[in-house]
Amino acid sequence: MTVTTTQQPAAPPATGTTTAPTTPGGPARRPPPPPPPPPPLGVAYGRRPGRAAVQVLTGVDLEARAGEVLGIIGESGSGKTTLARAVVGLAPAVAGRITLDGRDVTALRGRALRELRRSGVVQYMFQDPLRSLDPDLTVSQLIGEPLAVAGVARPAREPRVLAALEQVGLDATLADRTPGRLSGGQRQRVSLARAVVTRPRLLLADEPVSALDASNRNHVLRLLDRLRHELDLAVVVISHDLGSLAGIADRIAVLYGGRLVEQGPAEQVLERPLHPYTALLAGSAPGLPRERRSAAALLRGSGPVDDPLLHTGAACVFAHRCPFADDDCRSRPEPRQQGDGRTVACHRAPAWRERLAH
Repeated sequence: MTVTTTQQPAAPPATGTTTAPTTPGGPARRPPPPPPPPPPLGVAYGRRPGRAAVQVLTGVDLEARAGEVLGIIGESGSGKTTLARAVVGLAPAVAGRITLDGRDVTALRGRALRELRRSGVVQYMFQDPLRSLDPDLTVSQLIGEPLAVAGVARPAREPRVLAALEQVGLDATLADRTPGRLSGGQRQRVSLARAVVTRPRLLLADEPVSALDASNRNHVLRLLDRLRHELDLAVVVISHDLGSLAGIADRIAVLYGGRLVEQGPAEQVLERPLHPYTALLAGSAPGLPRERRSAAALLRGSGPVDDPLLHTGAACVFAHRCPFADDDCRSRPEPRQQGDGRTVACHRAPAWRERLAH
């Protein structure tokens, strides 16, 4: 997984040619080639002597960019939270690399790893703020704690804590309250303030609105949308709520069974999915047109596929549920480009859409 936290340079004018930089009195120099992307990420649990590890993520290749929101969707057990935990070092990466502005953070050990963690450049909003926030600390102490860990002097912490509260729309009078004296929406915004007070470059938000009512849900989503621009922040939002992601995500990645099955621009992924599983998710969201609901009903109603070879680890991860599975699906498809920044891991993409229409 790659995290690019500097803005991409603007594209050159559409003249059909590009001009290479030149040296005085010398020929034009070609710009250096970009570094190769890191290999796909893999995560496994339970590795012990005499016991094989359980692979929970395989071949995940994603990029989070500054100023953008990357949405990660998938059903429970698909590996969404494991991916986020691997990025912050809470889950063991057994394959691939996680790079931050070209720096391989999975290779860091000892002092270098401690310095990265204490710096606060990567922050994680846990799913349940009532459980992740210390009930005995005040709001001011909770938000100031990451600054103390990063080595910020005590006199400099208070103004930054108050600034973070203002950024997330909370009044400074709440600074002396404990989490138990806050509403659910206020607790979630305290978690957000705690995450952005260190001025991170990457924010991982795990189900940030799943426990909130509609009003607070919209407020937190608007905050994430605003802060990614104000702070030039790369934001990864993990959610099962497609409606929430549709409003703020620039790109969406779809996980199923620990594998990345599709990714691309959010509108294209939701409106014209290339993978049958993505179509099933999109068609199951509430408030959809009748034709999209009908398509989802066809995908749901297909039932398990009666082919033992489609239930093995070597087969496509979705083959046992896919109504379009055939002999090719006994082998695992590799993600391939489909134009417009989209990739899909499906032998039948996009031809399966024509069969669905019939």
